[in-house]
Amino acid sequence: MALHPTANNKTLRLVIHGRVQGVFFRNSMQREAQYLAIAGWVRNRNDGTVEAVVQGEPAAVDAIVHWAQRGPELAQVERVEIVSTEGNYTNFEIT
Repeated sequence: MALHPTANNKTLRLVIHGRVQGVFFRNSMQREAQYLAIAGWVRNRNDGTVEAVVQGEPAAVDAIVHWAQRGPELAQVERVEIVSTEGNYTNFEIT
């Protein structure tokens, strides 16, 4: 599902800390993003964190941030760094 950019979109960069690699975090986040009509991307970083950019309607972005603070069942999220960012995204990819 492609997201159509609007002036109301909210775009955030997340860095998720904890046991978040090897627990299907990226795939689970992509599934959640598609359900919420969120665009952006998610990737593993060399330091063991997961980084994501999420863009969409403010309520949907807030919902995926809330999801990221828990993550999938096997994850143990310690904290999520959140900063505003910019960009134009049309779908949600694992990079």
